[in-house]
Amino acid sequence: MGPGGACWRVPRGFKRWLSSSSSSSSSGPAPRVCVVGSGPAGFYTAQHILKHHGGARVDIYEKLPVPFGLVRFGVAPDHPEVKNVINAFTQTARSERCAYYGNVTVGRDVTVAELRQAYHAVVLSYGAEDNRVLGIPGENLSGVYSAREFVGWYNGLPENRDLKPDLSCETALILGHGNVALDIARILLSPLDLLRKTDITDGSLAALACSKVKRVWLVGRRGPLQVAFTIKELREMINLPGARPVLNPADFTGLENAVKDAPRPRKRLTELMIKTALEKPGEKTMEAPAAAPREWGLKFQRSPQEVLPTADGRRARGIRMALTRLEGSGDSAKAIPTGDVEELECGLVLSSIGYRSLPLDPAVPFDTQRGIIPNSSGRVEGVPGLYCSGWVKRGPTGVIITTMNDSFDTAQSVLEDLQVGTLDVSTSREGFGAVESILHSRGVRPVSFSDWEKIDAAEVARGKAAGKPREKIVDPQEMLRLIGR
Repeated sequence: MGPGGACWRVPRGFKRWLSSSSSSSSSGPAPRVCVVGSGPAGFYTAQHILKHHGGARVDIYEKLPVPFGLVRFGVAPDHPEVKNVINAFTQTARSERCAYYGNVTVGRDVTVAELRQAYHAVVLSYGAEDNRVLGIPGENLSGVYSAREFVGWYNGLPENRDLKPDLSCETALILGHGNVALDIARILLSPLDLLRKTDITDGSLAALACSKVKRVWLVGRRGPLQVAFTIKELREMINLPGARPVLNPADFTGLENAVKDAPRPRKRLTELMIKTALEKPGEKTMEAPAAAPREWGLKFQRSPQEVLPTADGRRARGIRMALTRLEGSGDSAKAIPTGDVEELECGLVLSSIGYRSLPLDPAVPFDTQRGIIPNSSGRVEGVPGLYCSGWVKRGPTGVIITTMNDSFDTAQSVLEDLQVGTLDVSTSREGFGAVESILHSRGVRPVSFSDWEKIDAAEVARGKAAGKPREKIVDPQEMLRLIGR
């Protein structure tokens, strides 16, 4: 999920539920629905079903002890306003018809087939827990990290808590021109005083305090008209205290005309880049940015070919890039190598070229090429009663509001199938009652939402002592000890 909000558009799924009855009939046995994943996709799916069906019961399963997925582990620590959706998710989880079961890995602790036996409908909303790979030599050298693991590290994702990125070089290079790439650049170059007031983890704050990185290049295969980041994130980067933007005016020649008829967001974004490229040092503020100790810049039409190793062959010392030319225009433009190459020195390479979903269970169809579960409006192809929402449904694109609309669309499919009888609720299902005995037999103890609220209170208390909104606990075992396990 991209790290912020977006302009409101009424998508197809949203129209579907606006035009349908606001509450499905709740006579007969209560439909039991299971949602796998407690990020925005899972919670928005649950919220919509509970709101529009007065009798449905929804259980949410999560592999970590703690909920909220990428809202907790993906949204940048200096974007607390984006995390406000947690308040609405908390209301959903506290509903008497909703239950949360953390510390349960679906596919290992309980299978999808077992969930389908226990529930009338199962919705897979488990997101994208992997990243796309570059597929170039040197990708596995020390000093090369995926954006996903780096973001997970500074946001306290348990699996990335021991990352220990090497920040001893002066130049970092980020491959990608999306919001996540800008988030990472901003975190690398932010004054520590700004970061200290956020919920960034204690360990990553200490590492950033010792960082020698003072220059960050963001490199993309295509041109300025194809960047994927949004104007809010770009403006934030331009206004970052103590960091100077370095944009080459030559990269923007003739683009003012090219964007005259472009959609307004693209036009405004391009105009801001042009304005920044042409600005003379010191024009904007009393404190001349020319004297700024740190700098960042955008490089276009460069495609990574190889991460270059140090003499001992162990670490990254730079990157070789193919220069490209564009074929076509707009979002569909393709980058074609020109045959020329360029080398850039850098000791830190961060690959921000996209997240990737993984198959969960052999019983669930999965399109490995596209990294999604094949579906139609969230109905999994060929498996009645199985649904999907969020990134595993459509691919890892968009921001939280995109996922909200997408999840409402899937939830609406569930509600329609309940209404027309495609989902047979004449026989009651046991729901968590059946799953609980399976988990017990396998030695798995789920974490409840009230358990999470104890962890939450402890994090907030620790944060308060340090002048932060919270101090995230990064070790799952410590979370479990805290709730008396």
